[in-house]
Amino acid sequence: MSKNGTPIGSPWTKLSGPNLGYVLEMYDLFIESPESVDEDLGALFKEFGSPSVVNENVAEISAIQHVEPNNFEKVLAAVQLADAIRSHGHLAADIYPLNDRPKDFTRMDPSSYGLSEADLLEIPASLLMKNVPSNIQNGLQAIEQLKSFYTDKIAYEFAHIINPQERQWIQSKIESSSMKVAFSKDERKVLLTRLSKIEGFEKFIHRTFVGAKRFSIEGLDTLVVFLDELIRQSENKQTKEILIGMAHRGRLNVLTHVINKPYDMMFADFAHVPNESFLPKDNSLEITTGWYGDVKYHMGATHTAKSGLKVKLAYNPSHLEVVSPIVTGQTRSAQEDTSKTGVPVQNAKAAYSVLIHGDAAFPGQGIVAETFNYSRVRGYQTGGSIHIIANNMIGFTTEYYDSRSTHYSSDTAKGFEVPVIHVNADDVEAVIAVARLAFEYREQFGKDILIDLMGYRRFGHNEMDEPLVTNPTMYHAIHKHPTVRELYSKQLVSDNVLTETEVKNIQSDIQKTMQNSYDQVKELPENKLQDIIIPEVVLNGYPEVQTGVEEETLVKMNAELLSWPAEFAAFTKLEKILKRREEPFKGKGKIDWAHAETLAIGSILQDGNPVRLTGQDAQRGTFAHRHVVLHDEKTGAELVPLHHISGANASFVVYNTPLTESAVLGYEFGYNLENEKALVIWEAQYGDFANMAQVMFDQFISSSRSKWGQKSGLVMLLPHGSEGQGAEHSSARLERYLQMAGENNWTVANLSSAANYFHILRRQAKMLGDETMRPLIIMAPKSLLRHPQVGAKVADLTTGQFETILEQPGLGKQPKKVERILLASGKMAIDLADKVKDGTDFDHLHIIRVEQLYPFPSEKIQAVVERFPNAKEIAWVQEEPQNMGSWTFADPYLRDLAGGKNVRYIGRVKRSSPAEGDGEAHKMEQSRIITEAVSR
Repeated sequence: MSKNGTPIGSPWTKLSGPNLGYVLEMYDLFIESPESVDEDLGALFKEFGSPSVVNENVAEISAIQHVEPNNFEKVLAAVQLADAIRSHGHLAADIYPLNDRPKDFTRMDPSSYGLSEADLLEIPASLLMKNVPSNIQNGLQAIEQLKSFYTDKIAYEFAHIINPQERQWIQSKIESSSMKVAFSKDERKVLLTRLSKIEGFEKFIHRTFVGAKRFSIEGLDTLVVFLDELIRQSENKQTKEILIGMAHRGRLNVLTHVINKPYDMMFADFAHVPNESFLPKDNSLEITTGWYGDVKYHMGATHTAKSGLKVKLAYNPSHLEVVSPIVTGQTRSAQEDTSKTGVPVQNAKAAYSVLIHGDAAFPGQGIVAETFNYSRVRGYQTGGSIHIIANNMIGFTTEYYDSRSTHYSSDTAKGFEVPVIHVNADDVEAVIAVARLAFEYREQFGKDILIDLMGYRRFGHNEMDEPLVTNPTMYHAIHKHPTVRELYSKQLVSDNVLTETEVKNIQSDIQKTMQNSYDQVKELPENKLQDIIIPEVVLNGYPEVQTGVEEETLVKMNAELLSWPAEFAAFTKLEKILKRREEPFKGKGKIDWAHAETLAIGSILQDGNPVRLTGQDAQRGTFAHRHVVLHDEKTGAELVPLHHISGANASFVVYNTPLTESAVLGYEFGYNLENEKALVIWEAQYGDFANMAQVMFDQFISSSRSKWGQKSGLVMLLPHGSEGQGAEHSSARLERYLQMAGENNWTVANLSSAANYFHILRRQAKMLGDETMRPLIIMAPKSLLRHPQVGAKVADLTTGQFETILEQPGLGKQPKKVERILLASGKMAIDLADKVKDGTDFDHLHIIRVEQLYPFPSEKIQAVVERFPNAKEIAWVQEEPQNMGSWTFADPYLRDLAGGKNVRYIGRVKRSSPAEGDGEAHKMEQSRIITEAVSR
């Protein structure tokens, strides 16, 4: 035992309160009669001695020692009561503005614990609370104080958090009265003016633009006040960016009062007149738009404050929660310095995201859980997001009991150890206190926190709806309920902060300001319908760029990629496989797909573009082909050879992702929006996994530029090809991306050459940050990853550029004999190449490999076709069923360029399933297609 009385590893250090009191009582009994104490406990007393010497809280020890021995059961009961108030006080809290939900006090009734008021009067307050205020003299007063903390306008759920430091920090904030914020008279006047602007804006639009949709914020007006407080706290901490994601409810008010879009600009949008003349001249507001535009409640903007803080509201369609991962991706990008080699340097305090959710959407849409799930994963954590449920207590017309199976809409968050704070949206000062707590918690623990802002929705889902039809009880209550501005103004008048006349003058001045803004708008003529003009840089397509890399550079890089410290024990079998990558540079063998990819990435880093590669098993590669992260066989330590190549001047990371597609793809899209110079690559484990992320393709990646003017150079690798392994994992659903192709919105490629893969990645990187940039979708190979016909020679990488079409070597040498021209892409092109080999006995054929499907290379194909004057037909060959793949997309292009030649399809018939379930059936059908394609 230590001479100081506290042995190392003593179990008594974890004891406090009644638990300590119980053990002290047992120790006294042990001293008198060792045999009367439980044998295990006696052994602890023998080893560690008295528990009293290890507790530093003298007041607590003193309190325990003054408790009568027969009263310990009452103390334990009182502690249970206090803990119940902390854990379940939210069930009895005054958090519903309409006061339409029952309050549950059953867990806080002393009699349920066998306690009377007299019992509580005998118990020291210090056993139930820490840092007891001077006005609290006993246990009864302590219990009443706890009730006042936990059942007022703010309610707390944090018992589910595992980390005791977090729980203690939150508890100390609550019980130290720091949540009771004191405001000066001037501050309260400013708050009322703010509320008057928020409400006045909605009323002005409601009166001026009758029947116009605006998805009013009314009922949750204090959401803006909450955001105001976050901005104040952020400026104090010199935060660089706040990135906000939200759906349409309340967006116009946030745009106006948080992002500072001027009233006249907003009114111009409603009046259908040009708004450009009202854009602030100080460049404090940035708004982008595409040639098609979008409805005003989907638009975003960026405001730069005088402090330098940027506040960004993300563009978002009506798919509600899908913007959350995009905003967190933008946030991670804003936090990272990618200008140096190695892993990017992250500063989580530089930026953070504020994610505003709907109360029905939060538990109803799975992407919310996906976003929480990666919030502390190394490749995706951002040091915590501040989540707000803008809780209208209704979803469209659906009552809460039809929209979820949980008590609160916020309950999803508790599974991820996220503290949940509920606050009555009608208490403006409580809302500000909660905003401060949320900001401080993120600063302290670098974790997500959720604020459940409990309000209501004053009108229907939109302003043309009549909610009494579907929700009569709720809306009769709402129609009688005063607004938060009315409530606060009455409070200030009652407190002699303002007079009723001053309150009316505030409202009147605000309405005059808005009317003056609208009067300027009325002087402008309405927008005339004009032809939509697509920017020439978009219509012009892709620049012709040389993407070859000098052989000397490749040789040196390859050697560096295959060199690692002597003490690093790479897996022996893998080391042998990777060392084979030396052979192509010695004139032996070819560079396979993954090798070409690594060389391309290395050269892109040397050109100064950071690279971020993610996907399920992306470090190794789904098909054990990539291996850009090596692991020491003995220690598990990681080595990333691409971090150690000479000449690189940008960061490189590759992350294995959670088993999530939608949120992860959205995150990568957001990352690239924020850092346009970064080559961001997302790889699906199998191409059909991208089905789970279809909304990201539909609503964002394919159309963000035409709607919102947002450019992206995101690369998506979708493994594709029928290998006889069944319907799933065969098709990446190529047809879907071709169906969405238009206006050069993205590139869709199905490659059959590792060299072309090298060049297309380098072409993509050279367009980053430029007006020509756009996303790239690659139908990535599976069996072709190591196929010799796909492999490249070193010379293929040192010169040239990406080729949209390739001609089959060995064919077409006698043009007049060619009767049929076959077109194919990807795996089918290689299957045909295997069949014709060197071209012997196939003089009647020529094969064009279409590497880039969109934009379709019509002119290049036509130039090839014209070389064969006796060709009678052009045939499109594919392994996908006729109603899938690229045939229906290519068909009209081929008929336009055929010059009277017959155009036909060779492949599988139309089907509902993309591939056979039996391997032998697949081989038989594939053989039939190839035979039909090459036979005379």
